[in-house]
Amino acid sequence: MKTSGSVMASEISETPTVFKNILENQDVFVNLQNLLNKQMITSVLILARGTSDNAAHFLKYLIETQIGLPVGLTSPSSVTIYDSKLRFDNTLVIAISQSGQSPDLVKFAMAARQAKAYLIAITNDANSPLAACAHKHIPLLAGPELAVAATKSYNAQLLISYLLVAAWTGKKVNGEQIVSEATRIVSTVDLVTKAVASVTRNQEIVILGRGFAYPNAREAALKIQETCKISVQGLSTADYLHGPISALTPETQVFIVAPKHMPVSSITEANEKIRSVNPRIFWIGNGGTPQSTDLVLSGSDCDDEILSTIVDAIVIQRFALEFSVAAGYDPDSPAGLSKVTLTN
Repeated sequence: MKTSGSVMASEISETPTVFKNILENQDVFVNLQNLLNKQMITSVLILARGTSDNAAHFLKYLIETQIGLPVGLTSPSSVTIYDSKLRFDNTLVIAISQSGQSPDLVKFAMAARQAKAYLIAITNDANSPLAACAHKHIPLLAGPELAVAATKSYNAQLLISYLLVAAWTGKKVNGEQIVSEATRIVSTVDLVTKAVASVTRNQEIVILGRGFAYPNAREAALKIQETCKISVQGLSTADYLHGPISALTPETQVFIVAPKHMPVSSITEANEKIRSVNPRIFWIGNGGTPQSTDLVLSGSDCDDEILSTIVDAIVIQRFALEFSVAAGYDPDSPAGLSKVTLTN
């Protein structure tokens, strides 16, 4: 008999294997650097929805920091609703989607190709419409994902984003460490036990991140909303200080996503202002500046912030899973959601 959350739990635990599959398939990136340089790319747009949109934010930050090109996030409705005529000369469009089936993404991708963009699709289905219309398809290799809340496919999107930019820049990748740390994290039985017991659905939850951690903050908020039927904010610490912090109370449950090697200075101001109202912070990852009153959801010990961010996605997924089960829900089948959302 199936137990609540068993499918989601199984798919999270498959992450190290998915990472191995991706790292063993790096031939897909061969000549990618020369190919992209030949296209004379001057700007990048990323096309995505939902969980994939959070991965898009990670890829956006990677390209901006590692390559220096301007990167934007597309507005599919500019094509699907307003029938805009695109002008995408020297533009790289990267479409990210687990299923590769959403009609609005496909329509925008086709319009981008017609507008002379170079199109890369990153999907979990090589036969999907999105993959079919791309100049180059990069498979997620995550295998069938049955739980409605995406987990291993999101992790795969983060790793492939990293490998794509690494190939573009000629950077060497420490694949062994990525797999090793992911294996350690998924094998840690009590990874989020204390946090699950300490957090309540009856008080506001805010999840914050900065830089590379920001996409995981957004994704953590989305996963809790999908599986636990509560509203959660996922924000950058900078944006939080620009208004939302005014709603902070001593009862607000504040999570800060802090991968190892994250620049502590990036969150110092937010940390200080939060503590002036609320003395307890929940930290996700092995970075940050936790105090004795805080609770830490331990993350990975990778050699740099970017790799730690990729592996720490497992931690936020485990929290959402176990928090949902503890509340009496089945995170495999959240009410009102389906695995493939076909927006027009």
